Amino acid sequence: MQQVRCQVRGVFVAINDAATVPVVVLTDGTGRLMPIFVGLWEAVSINNAQNNVVPPRPLTHDLFLDLMERFSIGVHHLQIDSADEGVYFAQLVLAADGREECLDCRPSDGIAVALRAGAPIFVDEELLAAAEQGEGIPEMVDLSEFLQK
Repeated sequence: MQQVRCQVRGVFVAINDAATVPVVVLTDGTGRLMPIFVGLWEAVSINNAQNNVVPPRPLTHDLFLDLMERFSIGVHHLQIDSADEGVYFAQLVLAADGREECLDCRPSDGIAVALRAGAPIFVDEELLAAAEQGEGIPEMVDLSEFLQK
Protein backbone atom coordinates (compact mmCIF):
# COMPACT_ATOMS: atom_id res chain seq x y z
CA MET A 1 0.00 0.00 0.00
CA GLN A 2 1.79 3.13 -1.26
CA GLN A 3 1.13 6.31 0.69
CA VAL A 4 1.24 9.74 -0.96
CA ARG A 5 1.88 12.86 1.07
CA CYS A 6 -0.94 15.38 0.65
CA GLN A 7 -1.80 18.85 1.86
CA VAL A 8 -5.10 20.53 2.56
CA ARG A 9 -5.85 22.68 -0.46
CA GLY A 10 -8.82 24.26 1.26
CA VAL A 11 -12.11 23.92 3.07
CA PHE A 12 -15.14 24.58 0.94
CA VAL A 13 -18.88 24.18 0.76
CA ALA A 14 -20.17 22.08 -2.13
CA ILE A 15 -23.43 23.45 -3.45
CA ASN A 16 -25.97 21.67 -5.63
CA ASP A 17 -29.75 21.44 -5.94
CA ALA A 18 -30.01 18.67 -3.36
CA ALA A 19 -27.72 19.87 -0.55
CA THR A 20 -25.04 22.18 0.75
CA VAL A 21 -22.20 20.14 2.25
CA PRO A 22 -18.79 21.09 3.68
CA VAL A 23 -15.85 19.48 1.89
CA VAL A 24 -12.11 19.38 2.56
CA VAL A 25 -10.01 19.09 -0.56
CA LEU A 26 -6.65 17.36 -0.35
CA THR A 27 -4.00 17.58 -3.05
CA ASP A 28 -0.75 15.77 -3.69
CA GLY A 29 0.74 18.86 -5.33
CA THR A 30 0.60 17.43 -8.87
CA GLY A 31 -2.93 18.61 -9.59
CA ARG A 32 -4.70 15.53 -8.26
CA LEU A 33 -7.51 16.40 -5.85
CA MET A 34 -9.39 14.32 -3.32
CA PRO A 35 -12.59 15.79 -1.84
CA ILE A 36 -13.68 14.53 1.57
CA PHE A 37 -17.17 15.48 2.69
CA VAL A 38 -17.24 16.43 6.38
CA GLY A 39 -19.53 17.90 9.03
CA LEU A 40 -19.84 21.65 9.51
CA TRP A 41 -18.04 21.78 12.88
CA GLU A 42 -15.18 19.64 11.61
CA ALA A 43 -14.92 21.93 8.56
CA VAL A 44 -14.76 25.00 10.82
CA SER A 45 -12.11 23.33 12.98
CA ILE A 46 -9.98 22.38 9.96
CA ASN A 47 -10.38 25.88 8.51
CA ASN A 48 -9.31 27.40 11.85
CA ALA A 49 -6.23 25.16 12.00
CA GLN A 50 -5.28 25.88 8.39
CA ASN A 51 -5.57 29.64 8.96
CA ASN A 52 -3.94 29.62 12.43
CA VAL A 53 -7.11 30.91 14.08
CA VAL A 54 -7.01 30.35 17.83
CA PRO A 55 -10.44 30.45 19.44
CA PRO A 56 -10.81 32.12 22.86
CA ARG A 57 -11.67 28.72 24.38
CA PRO A 58 -10.28 25.40 23.16
CA LEU A 59 -12.40 23.41 20.73
CA THR A 60 -12.45 19.61 20.90
CA HIS A 61 -9.44 19.15 18.59
CA ASP A 62 -7.45 21.74 20.57
CA LEU A 63 -8.34 19.97 23.81
CA PHE A 64 -7.27 16.61 22.37
CA LEU A 65 -3.89 18.01 21.33
CA ASP A 66 -3.37 19.75 24.69
CA LEU A 67 -4.06 16.47 26.49
CA MET A 68 -1.60 14.62 24.27
CA GLU A 69 1.10 17.23 24.83
CA ARG A 70 0.72 17.01 28.61
CA PHE A 71 1.29 13.27 28.43
CA SER A 72 4.19 13.59 25.94
CA ILE A 73 2.31 11.99 23.07
CA GLY A 74 3.13 13.34 19.63
CA VAL A 75 1.30 13.08 16.34
CA HIS A 76 3.57 11.25 13.90
CA HIS A 77 1.20 11.40 10.90
CA LEU A 78 -2.30 10.80 9.60
CA GLN A 79 -2.96 8.11 7.03
CA ILE A 80 -6.19 7.93 5.08
CA ASP A 81 -6.01 4.32 4.05
CA SER A 82 -9.35 2.85 2.99
CA ALA A 83 -12.90 3.56 1.87
CA ASP A 84 -16.18 1.71 1.97
CA GLU A 85 -19.22 2.91 0.00
CA GLY A 86 -17.86 6.45 -0.25
CA VAL A 87 -16.85 6.69 3.42
CA TYR A 88 -13.13 7.18 4.06
CA PHE A 89 -11.28 5.64 7.01
CA ALA A 90 -8.11 6.92 8.63
CA GLN A 91 -5.52 6.15 11.26
CA LEU A 92 -3.91 8.80 13.43
CA VAL A 93 -0.39 7.54 14.13
CA LEU A 94 0.81 8.70 17.55
CA ALA A 95 4.31 8.48 19.03
CA ALA A 96 5.25 8.17 22.71
CA ASP A 97 8.16 6.60 24.58
CA GLY A 98 9.81 5.38 21.37
CA ARG A 99 6.79 3.50 20.07
CA GLU A 100 3.94 4.22 17.70
CA GLU A 101 0.26 3.51 18.16
CA CYS A 102 -2.50 3.83 15.57
CA LEU A 103 -5.89 5.25 16.47
CA ASP A 104 -8.86 4.71 14.19
CA CYS A 105 -10.41 8.09 13.40
CA ARG A 106 -12.59 9.93 10.96
CA PRO A 107 -10.46 11.66 8.34
CA SER A 108 -11.98 15.02 9.33
CA ASP A 109 -10.89 14.65 12.96
CA GLY A 110 -7.48 13.34 11.90
CA ILE A 111 -6.95 16.26 9.52
CA ALA A 112 -7.94 18.78 12.21
CA VAL A 113 -5.48 17.24 14.70
CA ALA A 114 -2.66 16.73 12.17
CA LEU A 115 -2.84 20.35 10.98
CA ARG A 116 -2.65 21.63 14.56
CA ALA A 117 0.30 19.34 15.30
CA GLY A 118 2.12 20.16 12.06
CA ALA A 119 2.07 16.46 11.18
CA PRO A 120 2.03 15.13 7.62
CA ILE A 121 -1.08 13.72 5.97
CA PHE A 122 -0.77 10.64 3.77
CA VAL A 123 -3.37 9.14 1.44
CA ASP A 124 -3.30 5.66 -0.04
CA GLU A 125 -2.34 5.93 -3.72
CA GLU A 126 -5.32 3.81 -4.80
CA LEU A 127 -7.76 6.13 -2.98
CA LEU A 128 -6.19 9.20 -4.55
CA ALA A 129 -6.34 7.64 -8.01
CA ALA A 130 -9.96 6.55 -7.48
CA ALA A 131 -10.94 10.08 -6.36
CA GLU A 132 -9.45 11.44 -9.56
CA GLN A 133 -11.51 8.97 -11.61
CA GLY A 134 -14.69 9.73 -9.65
CA GLU A 135 -17.53 12.09 -10.38
CA GLY A 136 -15.30 15.14 -10.17
CA ILE A 137 -15.33 18.11 -7.87
CA PRO A 138 -18.75 19.75 -7.43
CA GLU A 139 -19.29 23.52 -7.58
CA MET A 140 -17.70 24.90 -4.42
CA VAL A 141 -17.44 28.11 -2.42
CA ASP A 142 -14.70 28.81 0.12
CA LEU A 143 -16.01 28.05 3.64
CA SER A 144 -15.02 31.46 5.02
CA GLU A 145 -16.90 33.25 2.23
CA PHE A 146 -19.94 30.99 2.71
CA LEU A 147 -20.09 31.66 6.48
CA GLN A 148 -19.98 35.43 5.96
CA LYS A 149 -23.10 35.42 3.77
